[in-house]
Amino acid sequence: MHRLRSLLNSGVAPSSGRSLGFPRTFATLPLKDSPVSEALVIGSVALDDVETPHGRVEGTLGGSACYGSVAASYFVPTALVAVVGRDFPPEYRTQIVERGIDASGLQEVDGKTFRWSGYYERTMAMAHTNTTELNVFEHFRPDLTSEQRRKPFVFLANIHPDLQCHAVKQLDNPQLVALDTMNLWIEVTKKELTEAIRQVTLLLMNEDEARQFCETPNLIEAGRALLQLGPRTVVIKKGEHGALIFQKDHYLSIPAFPVSNVKDPTGAGDTFAGSMVGYAARLGTATDENIRRAVVIGSIMASFVVEDFSLKRTISLQAVEIEDRIKQLQAMMTIPSLDPATFIPHIAPVA
Repeated sequence: MHRLRSLLNSGVAPSSGRSLGFPRTFATLPLKDSPVSEALVIGSVALDDVETPHGRVEGTLGGSACYGSVAASYFVPTALVAVVGRDFPPEYRTQIVERGIDASGLQEVDGKTFRWSGYYERTMAMAHTNTTELNVFEHFRPDLTSEQRRKPFVFLANIHPDLQCHAVKQLDNPQLVALDTMNLWIEVTKKELTEAIRQVTLLLMNEDEARQFCETPNLIEAGRALLQLGPRTVVIKKGEHGALIFQKDHYLSIPAFPVSNVKDPTGAGDTFAGSMVGYAARLGTATDENIRRAVVIGSIMASFVVEDFSLKRTISLQAVEIEDRIKQLQAMMTIPSLDPATFIPHIAPVA
């Protein structure tokens, strides 16, 4: 934890020497004030019906690419690649565009938009699916434009592994490609998913997916095994318990920012991943240390999205809100100094 605090307080990226002071790292400030890159998010945009102990919403804006691109857009210019049907509400597209996201890659085709219906029980630790209607998403194929192919920081949100591989092959020498997945692909397309993992630099899984994929209950073993497949960084998401980060020469556990008013966990993992990619792009280089910085930002951004349904909380955040939570998280992880002399156990004298 002391190492994490030092990392956040250092204010300098070792590879560039430029300031990373958090008050100047958010896209609500003029972009010219900080060297930035650009991000691309590929995945789903959906209409969600969600019920939690705190209420119910129908036809609300959702989808992995939607959550991911909104999160990334707080740090760098972000483009979105997804597909929706003719029933997609125009006001939802307006919300995406007004967030500053390039939605030229959001195709609208004949048919209905991908729709998911689910609910959460009291602890809200797991989503339970009622129905999944793929609709136009069933035939989605991310064929990228020349401009999209040149984006250096890419988030492949949860889609079929074959589509993730298809997207990677089109990219023009990216600095960072992050991949997220789900238990379904592990169950039915593990071979294809393994191939996709081999082609990316950052892999994200939740703890159940990591155990399932690696066939072990031990997350340390799982993280190391996933790292052997090729990614430079593996992040195992543990929900309210934070995340584990695995790199060749580093292992780190990051806590989640504690939230007392969780209303809807939908999209928390996508927000976590999207903000990681966006923040790494903001720093300009995908060094291992910058990725560890980005994980901290992912934890902070995920803490906002769960406070309300859909994107209501994250669509209009202010820079000061993000900065305040970073400061709070740093304070929570401060460890008082320990006197080495107290490490020696007391041994009672022999009578």
